[in-house]
Amino acid sequence: MPDLLPRSFAPFLLAFQSCFTRPSFDSFWAVTCAWILCSGRRSLTRIIQSAQLTEFKHYCSFHRFFSQARWSLDDLGRCVLQLLLPLCADVLVGAVDDTLARKSGRHIWGAGMHHDPLRSTQKHPFFAFGHNFVVFSLQVALPFAPNKYWAFPILVRLYRKRQTNERAPGKGGKLERKQTGQATGKQYRTRPELALEMIQIVASWIPERMLRVLGDSEYAGQSISRHLPANAKLISRMNMKAALYEPAAKIAKRGRRRKKGDRLASPLQMAQDRKAKWIKTTVSLYGKQVKLWYQTIDALWYPSAGQQLLRIVLVRDPSGRRRDDCFFSLDLTLSASQILEIFSRRWPLEVCFRDVKQFLGFEDPQNRVANATTRTAPLIFYIYDLVLLWHAQCGHRLAPESALDRLWYPQKASVSFEDILRTLRHATWQERIFSDPALDTHTRKLLQPLVEWAKTLA
Repeated sequence: MPDLLPRSFAPFLLAFQSCFTRPSFDSFWAVTCAWILCSGRRSLTRIIQSAQLTEFKHYCSFHRFFSQARWSLDDLGRCVLQLLLPLCADVLVGAVDDTLARKSGRHIWGAGMHHDPLRSTQKHPFFAFGHNFVVFSLQVALPFAPNKYWAFPILVRLYRKRQTNERAPGKGGKLERKQTGQATGKQYRTRPELALEMIQIVASWIPERMLRVLGDSEYAGQSISRHLPANAKLISRMNMKAALYEPAAKIAKRGRRRKKGDRLASPLQMAQDRKAKWIKTTVSLYGKQVKLWYQTIDALWYPSAGQQLLRIVLVRDPSGRRRDDCFFSLDLTLSASQILEIFSRRWPLEVCFRDVKQFLGFEDPQNRVANATTRTAPLIFYIYDLVLLWHAQCGHRLAPESALDRLWYPQKASVSFEDILRTLRHATWQERIFSDPALDTHTRKLLQPLVEWAKTLA
């Protein structure tokens, strides 16, 4: 196997050895190391070329690793979970969301038109062609930065749009070619259904531990909340016009027992009530102390969670800069402040999406066939996990050597993924260049400025 990264990174790669055959594991080792060190566009052919992997294996072997080799992304996710458990609290916090990988080309399997949240506004939605991946992650605070949470993607699913019978314009037009890989009626599953599948898998891996799942309003419906495992609880955002009910009273009457009680005011009506009593408090949200007002109530949201009692928190910004919002939790042991603080941990998953796109080329692979499409981009999430785990164990000690002096940014106090990736690359260059005992002092002095200059390009 090619010796591309520092020796301290090898134990994390070896943790995945049981997921592959020996030839596939060699390819996994080589591709992971080359992906981290590559700069610029990360198509698979450029990854192979930049690390000169053809000296290790024929280039077709790496294409077959994604398109034909027998290995499972879920097995990799379970290995990441085992590495993370010693760093997790007793109650695990996970988050689920989806992200868009923009593509171009008529024959890319599984691609379609999806809502693009980065380009859209509330009045003008924008759609882009590409792959839509639903991701489940664990939110973990690492020892080197105990007050900051990181999202570690565990499971990934590709959302495929339902196949239609639309034809190209003209007489006897052919089926639209951009439907390549779209799901049939039996294969089709919505994003919440894909999210529920991943939640159930992770919950089955940790049957003795509680899992709190965070999701935005798309993942607040009955597809998830009514089918959660016993050791999983959902915390999500609620529609301000949601129909709330009291729990059904236990009254002995003839006929079928009621499933819900009397209708209550909706969150919007509660917010508009001038006589309502707001509770003033300060909570820690997104790393800052935020002053807010809130109301809380335990009620049923029957269209979503059925007969499960929810703890509902209505939030108001006293400064008036943000509109009123509403959240709910299936875990009734949490207070209103805890629900808000825990829900704010969903944001690191959005940061993860940005990092893998900007620094690891999540949108760059140009695969067309089914297996390669569903494997190549998701593998980048596990590479992201490995880099963070390496930094948590030993990389944070090397961080001062690779840090860049930014005189215009004196208030920076936390580490970013860009800093972590620079530290790993700088450690690699230091070890590969200066570990040779035959290197004389004069040559070392000549090479050191080159390494210092190169770390600014990482």
